[in-house]
Amino acid sequence: MYANRSIKPRVLVIHTGGTIGMQPSENGYTSVDGFEELVREKLDQSIHDTLPEFDLIELDPLLDSANLRPESWSVIASKVIEHYEEYDGFIVLHGTDTMAYSASALSFQLRGLSKPVIVTGSQIPLYELRNDALDNLITALIIAGFHPVPEVCIYFNGRLLRGNRSRKIKATGLDAFDSPNYPWLGQVGIHIELHAGLIRPEGSPHMAAANYQPGAVAMLPIYPGLPQSVIEATLTDEQIRGVIIQSYGVGNLPNNDTQLMALLEGAGKADKVLVNLSSCLQAQVLHGTYATSAGLDQIGIVSGGNMTPEAAYSKLHTLLADSEDSASVTALMQQDLCGELDQSSTSSSHSASSGSI
Repeated sequence: MYANRSIKPRVLVIHTGGTIGMQPSENGYTSVDGFEELVREKLDQSIHDTLPEFDLIELDPLLDSANLRPESWSVIASKVIEHYEEYDGFIVLHGTDTMAYSASALSFQLRGLSKPVIVTGSQIPLYELRNDALDNLITALIIAGFHPVPEVCIYFNGRLLRGNRSRKIKATGLDAFDSPNYPWLGQVGIHIELHAGLIRPEGSPHMAAANYQPGAVAMLPIYPGLPQSVIEATLTDEQIRGVIIQSYGVGNLPNNDTQLMALLEGAGKADKVLVNLSSCLQAQVLHGTYATSAGLDQIGIVSGGNMTPEAAYSKLHTLLADSEDSASVTALMQQDLCGELDQSSTSSSHSASSGSI
């Protein structure tokens, strides 16, 4: 995209916090000031002439990603929107714990991108002698500056992943992220290999930082013996406008639990948006594959297809921030807005041969 330009591309690095910029303290790793100085010192020891120009800004305060809330997603998105015309690409440095949530949320706030937004971080701080931070940062800079990837992605340990298809799968391994229901957009070894047919085309930017409503969305994991008090507290809370139900297999619920089914039906009638999502790492919800999910459409529960929990949660949050109309939000939850789900995966009419239990 920029390889033939006589002037180097410019990349904005937005440092939100996280392991990549931390140093040890008596209470464990913690965020500290002076990260930009450390970054430029480390890059001065590399072949920095081959890198794009970059500026670095920091959130104030810096956040451990475990402390991020939906409102934080808007702060990050607003930084990209504010500087969108000034730079050729963007990098968001982020802690790994909630990176997949933030990458998903950014994809819904920054639709129709014509420039890369690459989210990255590390499992070992840049401060440490042996780390994965420098390689992740250098490669993210190269992709953001020189490659046509006009969408929100996670780059981590040689893998370029669509942000809203990504999940953290390892707490300590350097290959911490994967994309269970969608192929990698690229891999980095000796060469940077991108799969152009999988990358979304440039669009007309439709970008807006969402005004998230605290507590608007809840997740309800289904497990054997789930107490009715937990179900009732989730489904009857007036502040909660949408619920991601994490079911078994291809969308199965214990339909012989009459109290659960009655509470779900009541929540639907109360205009709550109810989205059925599988608790499996690789799955898509197919209502009607088994009798245990055959009646869910009728009581107002819609399939989340093969979305990740992080994508479904942030998508529902974003849509509810934009609309008071539960019906329109319900319809949009079943549509592919920016590559987060296979459109065919929300179909609710399937034979029993299409899944297993």
